[in-house]
Amino acid sequence: MLRLRRICFLSMRFFHSRVMGSDPLLDHLDNCTNEDQVFDTIGKNKAKLSVKHVGCAVRLLWQFQKERPQVLRTIDFIKGHSQFMVLRVLAENKIDSMDDETLVDLLYNVLRLNVEPHDSLVQELLVEAWWRIERFSMATLSKFAVCLTEQHMYFSPLMGRIADIVSRKLDSIQDPRILSSLMVSVTSVISTCLRDRLIEKATSLMDTTDPAQFNHSRRMIQFLRNIKFGYRILLEKCNKVFLQNMHQMDVDNISIILGVYQSLHFNNCDFRLAAKQRLTELLDLCPDPVSFTRLFAALGPLAGPEVRERLEADALLMAKEFSPTQALAVVETMEEMECRNPQLIQKVASNLIEHLHLYKPVDISRIAQALVFLHCQNPELYFKLRRILVSYLQISVIPYEVSMLTRVLSLLPSPRMDNLIPARIDAVLPQCNLSDLNSFAIAITKWMRNDSSSRQDMAEGYVKLLQKLNECGLERLQKADSVNLLLEELKYISGEWFEEVLAAKTMATFERLIDQLTWSNVPEFALFLTKTNCLHTTLLDRIASVTLEHINKIHYSATYAILLPFTILNHDPPKSEDFFECCIEHFKPHLSSFNPHLLVLLGYALALADYFPDDLIQTIFSVDFLIKLDAQLETLSDALNMRIRLRLMELNRAVCLECPEFQTPWFHGRYCQQFLSKGNSYASPIQQQIHKILGDILGGINYARSSVITPYYYSIGWECVLDKHNKPLPYVDRDTLLIPKDGRMLWGSHNQLTGETELPPGAQRVAIEFLDSKAFCKNSQHMKGKEVMKKRHLEILGYHVVQIPHFEWNSMELSTKEAWMEYLRKKIFAEES
Repeated sequence: MLRLRRICFLSMRFFHSRVMGSDPLLDHLDNCTNEDQVFDTIGKNKAKLSVKHVGCAVRLLWQFQKERPQVLRTIDFIKGHSQFMVLRVLAENKIDSMDDETLVDLLYNVLRLNVEPHDSLVQELLVEAWWRIERFSMATLSKFAVCLTEQHMYFSPLMGRIADIVSRKLDSIQDPRILSSLMVSVTSVISTCLRDRLIEKATSLMDTTDPAQFNHSRRMIQFLRNIKFGYRILLEKCNKVFLQNMHQMDVDNISIILGVYQSLHFNNCDFRLAAKQRLTELLDLCPDPVSFTRLFAALGPLAGPEVRERLEADALLMAKEFSPTQALAVVETMEEMECRNPQLIQKVASNLIEHLHLYKPVDISRIAQALVFLHCQNPELYFKLRRILVSYLQISVIPYEVSMLTRVLSLLPSPRMDNLIPARIDAVLPQCNLSDLNSFAIAITKWMRNDSSSRQDMAEGYVKLLQKLNECGLERLQKADSVNLLLEELKYISGEWFEEVLAAKTMATFERLIDQLTWSNVPEFALFLTKTNCLHTTLLDRIASVTLEHINKIHYSATYAILLPFTILNHDPPKSEDFFECCIEHFKPHLSSFNPHLLVLLGYALALADYFPDDLIQTIFSVDFLIKLDAQLETLSDALNMRIRLRLMELNRAVCLECPEFQTPWFHGRYCQQFLSKGNSYASPIQQQIHKILGDILGGINYARSSVITPYYYSIGWECVLDKHNKPLPYVDRDTLLIPKDGRMLWGSHNQLTGETELPPGAQRVAIEFLDSKAFCKNSQHMKGKEVMKKRHLEILGYHVVQIPHFEWNSMELSTKEAWMEYLRKKIFAEES
């Protein structure tokens, strides 16, 4: 009985405590469905409002806004409402009694409602949070870090404290939402060690996270973009999550991901194709300028002709309604799309003219560059752009900004540079990196060539400025002590100034720092060497040795970049076979993970070096792969599209000639005919000279044919045929060889093949090729891989190949007709005999 009484008493006490603890006002707030109801409740219950009520009310106000599209939000209405001011005053008075979570939630929500960072409420909340920060839970700390990011406090001591706490408590974080938010927030203040730990933690959490929560993955790749570190393993895991959730992504999310991928040079075919399909589905859901601009920027570069035409038509209708930011986004996307719609270009240009005064220097530079690329015909706009750029240049003191403005000014129609430019360049030179110096050099060189004035002082000014640039560039290389920093400065450098002034010193600097070449930077360094077109065996051999030693640490996709300079520049490092086989074995298990276009480039690169891995070749020339490749090519730029198609043809030809056992069909005949029909048949003076001398040597002009197209569509400079006695056989006309009646026609006409042919017994075709400077490495007489492969293939086709290097033909030894004739006789007859 006593026991029963005790149970009843406890039950009554629990019921009473629930009744006493219930909060009708809080329940009433929770039931509000819009801002007016919240404000009405606040107005009627000012005296009853507690900390919980204030926090709940502000949270609801943001929640209602968050659920609406951007164009339908009424944040200005909320901020100006009298009851919102009441909430702010009450919140400021009750800060001391708030718990940690309420404090940070309130700060987060008022910032989202655009309350200014200098507002007293924000300041009080920020200071109180600073005092409490060590006791925050990781979830609360994560939200507080987001609040600091909202206020652009990326480098503040407070953000540094958060990074320190994250470093100490990283092992305890198991929620990817919390981790990803912290990663993005502390980007600017983390050490390399903490960076690596964060990436490792994120990668491990990706294996246990809910795939439906793609926002966590989006923040993780944004972190990688912020630190400029394309960690492939994490990128690929995040990409799988995005692909699983593509059906529920909106334009904003897809646009963000595409932008991050572009900045990290992560061109994933599956994502681009899925994004293209999803964005096309959303076409009818973007009727206003805000949503359409985002769709246009994301879908435009991916779309096929029909969708592009529709996007351009819709953009034309909305052009006058675009805001300054939207007009800038549209014109840059048009540049990326290589838009040639003159009406749209003019409409967008007219919009830009009206808003030029609102743009920052970097925006004006982007606008000018885009319009020049689009061939916009608007002298008035160019005049205004030039005037604004010059005015910005007069006051700019930031080296990057000065170089950017100078470079863009050189793009605009003008015969010479403004008088103020040398002074502005001179002022920032000591602070400029190599990329800035290269921009200056390109601009100055362009003005020098275009300036037709005969002013001596102007010419001397150009020369003196270039001399200063040379000195600064060489001095910077001399002081360089980090391979990684040097590669970052050289990433986008190209042109005559670099080749003539810095190239040799740059390679000497890399040789000085050769011990800093590690498995983590050899892919990027290999790409740099490929771009320079220069052969440096010491550096290439270092790449090979590091790769052999650390191949398991290198991502499989990086093998293409590593192999490229060896195959393009035709260099065999020590243990060459081991090096190539090591790279091939490393990427073979991952063939299905490669982007189709990259696999084609990889196959072509290996073909240059006479490597044809079975699995790779069979994968590339399978029907499923070629269908996927066709789909991907539609999303690439025209230039890259043409390059991939050419490389596929060259790989197809190489496989057919060198690996007939694969039984790969030759399916590029029509492509080659179309390609040849667009070619230029102009013969240079040297080619005309050689052709004439060949006629003198062989016994007449009808003994040699020029511009011959062989089977599999190789183009060779000249062709002749020698009989078994090493005597030339004449052609009856341009296309027919005079041979015995039982013989067959030779190769046929210039652009059509008549099939396999037979020569008289013992006869030999001779292919004569003049090799200009493009056939050799820039810093030596070393022949490049493409010419070596061509010779190999011509020999398979039955030719004796005679190659005439430009440096031999134009040498002092060959300065008379007799010397040239003797040189060709030895090449054609002596070597064959």
